[in-house]
Amino acid sequence: MYVQVIDDRAGHTLVSASSMEKELRDLKNNVEDATKLGEVVGKRLLEKQIDSVVFDRNGYLFHGVVKGIAEGARKAGVKF
Repeated sequence: MYVQVIDDRAGHTLVSASSMEKELRDLKNNVEDATKLGEVVGKRLLEKQIDSVVFDRNGYLFHGVVKGIAEGARKAGVKF
């Protein structure tokens, strides 16, 4: 799994997290672990004083792993 938070105006990535990172390699592609990945992204955003983002689903339904990532970020304190 891979998550990016992008500044569309500047055209660069603000924060990212991936299950390929050494400390996150145990994460599997399921809702429970997607929530954990969302929490990591949320914490990284808050470390950069970013507390609000826009969640772009790009037309996909808001369920499953995508919903897990969003819920994890919200749990960490990010608003969207």
